[in-house]
Amino acid sequence: MSSKEILLNRVQQSFDRQGLMQHLGARLVRVESGLCVIALPFSDKVTQQQGGFHGGAIGALADIAGGYAGLTQAPEGMEVTSVEYKINFMAAFQDGELHATGHVIKAGRRLIVTTANVVHIAADGRESACAVMQQTLMAVPRTY
Repeated sequence: MSSKEILLNRVQQSFDRQGLMQHLGARLVRVESGLCVIALPFSDKVTQQQGGFHGGAIGALADIAGGYAGLTQAPEGMEVTSVEYKINFMAAFQDGELHATGHVIKAGRRLIVTTANVVHIAADGRESACAVMQQTLMAVPRTY
């Protein structure tokens, strides 16, 4: 198995245990060393009272994309958990799909710093900036 397949398998297995992401209908799009892309389609499960994507769903999507980018840099036998993140929401959207791209900025032995960009992809394929997040993760021993 190639290193890329190993990373994808590691992230996919963890992603499959994410109850929230499964409930919201999110899916993995791409996994590479230091990078993870997750898609979230518009549905009634992700809306706020005005009918757009809920900020909590956007934040969760960014958190998970950054977290899995970080997991690709964590030592074998370790998981990651968020210890802090800051998100800026730039625009609200209805319909289409959100894509969050997490990138590792710096991976240390205990702390990993990531960023995630969230874009909205409209039905016609147009992309628009939605949110940007910066995150700190901590590597922790796997407990399962």
